[in-house]
Amino acid sequence: MASNASNGFAPIDDAYPGKTRTRLSWGAIFAGVVIAVAVQLVLGILGAGIGLTMVDPVEGTTPGAAGFGIGAGIYWLLTTVLALGAGGFAAARAAGVHERFDALVHGLVVWGVTLILTLYLLTSAVGGIIGGAFRTVGAVAGAAGSTVGAAAPAAASVAGVDASDVRSEAAAYLSDAPSDPAQMTAEQAQKEIARELPALARGGSDGQQAERRIVDIVAAQRKISRPEAQAQVTRAKQQFAATKEKTIETAKSATDKAAGAAAGTSFVLVLALLVGAAASGFGATAATRRRLR
Repeated sequence: MASNASNGFAPIDDAYPGKTRTRLSWGAIFAGVVIAVAVQLVLGILGAGIGLTMVDPVEGTTPGAAGFGIGAGIYWLLTTVLALGAGGFAAARAAGVHERFDALVHGLVVWGVTLILTLYLLTSAVGGIIGGAFRTVGAVAGAAGSTVGAAAPAAASVAGVDASDVRSEAAAYLSDAPSDPAQMTAEQAQKEIARELPALARGGSDGQQAERRIVDIVAAQRKISRPEAQAQVTRAKQQFAATKEKTIETAKSATDKAAGAAAGTSFVLVLALLVGAAASGFGATAATRRRLR
């Protein structure tokens, strides 16, 4: 009768049990994502209610925008940690993983799917509605413009009128101011000066011609000599240049501050996302099942 000899050691298959067939359970991950989103939503609504209770316009005890924003950011970070921690814990527990690395992977996948889902909802729901509205308006405007542009030459050819004649006639309709500045009303003079300002800003020969025209209008309207009108126009140009430079410097300063604020916000957001990933991974590893010996 044959017998199996044993050297006192367990067989290899018993000593080193094989891994589970599926190390990543997408069903458990989906459950963790649902729990994370639900917890985040509930805590977000609760935070909104708490914030509204602090607003009291009658007593004037409403917190400032800076303090309110900092408090909202801290609360959002805490709710994110709790939500992702709960989602990672639920995913690892539902998957029944025994290895800490497998649990960590489940937690990180829960974090990633939750992040992608949140970004998708923000960009597709809100941005899609606004973008669709603007695309519709742009399409209607483009169609109307192309229709008018195609119909104008056709109408002119049917009437036996050249297109250049139509443009010149339209310009004559729009420029109703007399050529003599002395015969202009105050409103006509202002419109004529406004029409010459773009050429004055461009400079060159067109700018010099526009400046002479403006000087003639100022002299005729204010009943002063041409040198006096020239001096006034020169001072106005200098003031405009100074104002323009000041506006440019203010815009540069505001842009620099905005860029700094945006950079700071980006760093804080990245830090918050990393904290969320750590919370989800910690919750998942905390749910690791011990293997029965």
